[in-house]
Amino acid sequence: MDAMRTRFELLLPGEDSPRLRAAGEAALGEIVSCESRLSLFRPGSLVSRINDTAYKAAVLLDGDTFELLHICREVWAQSGGAFDITIGPLMRAWGFRSTPADPVAAGSCEWGFQHIELDERNYSVRFLKPGLSIDLGGVGKGHALDLAAAELRAAGVSRAFLHAGTSSVLAIGDGSGSEDWRIAVSPDPSSPVVKLRDFALGVSAQRGRGIDDCGVHRGHILDPRTGRPAPGIETAAVVAPSAALADAWSTAVLVCAACPARDDLTGIIDRGKTASPRWVVHGPHADRVTTRAGSAALRS
Repeated sequence: MDAMRTRFELLLPGEDSPRLRAAGEAALGEIVSCESRLSLFRPGSLVSRINDTAYKAAVLLDGDTFELLHICREVWAQSGGAFDITIGPLMRAWGFRSTPADPVAAGSCEWGFQHIELDERNYSVRFLKPGLSIDLGGVGKGHALDLAAAELRAAGVSRAFLHAGTSSVLAIGDGSGSEDWRIAVSPDPSSPVVKLRDFALGVSAQRGRGIDDCGVHRGHILDPRTGRPAPGIETAAVVAPSAALADAWSTAVLVCAACPARDDLTGIIDRGKTASPRWVVHGPHADRVTTRAGSAALRS
């Protein structure tokens, strides 16, 4: 199914086809509902309403969306600002919103999660500065996977594999033959494989769109701390308890080139072909990250 400008797919192994089909359709319905709320490009979406009115007055949120913004604030704070959902104006200034790149204009943009107020008493959000906007991007897709997985679990589904555009992955239970789901971090033959079971994997990479920055080609991921394209590593991945966390932290890790300092997250960094070791893995699930041949785990 196509939603949120990417392809969502669900794999539900088992013999009770009618029950699994019904559960899968309900899970896909959650993704469609999530898109209607979080899409930056739908005029009637909740995100569009937040961006249009949150500076004038607080906007009431549903519980799921408030929790997502709370996660985003947490990752922003813990990453030192390497992940920030308020960089929409920067994305436009750098030419990533079908507009000509204008690095000079980027210097006058307003952004920063410190200018967002989340009120936990009534589940509302308010902007403290004019010109601010949010763009949930990849973390929104991860959130959609989390909601779909919750729907599957509520229906009694104990084994499933979900992904959004191959960069956001969530595994419920085990794969075939009681083995963990095995996911390659990237198409590169040298990239590691992650064994997942009831965890999520988020991957961020500088492939695809890019711009010329003072004669140097830069990828589409920006560093919110500087307002400029992130000059760091090419690929970063994070294994986390939820897809939203995995997606948010994979972006932060790519920007700051450091694994997250949390005991529930495992970071994977590609330092490039000239570095030794090339792949660095750090975190509590490092022993579940192997080479494609299944040899010993890569260690930092």
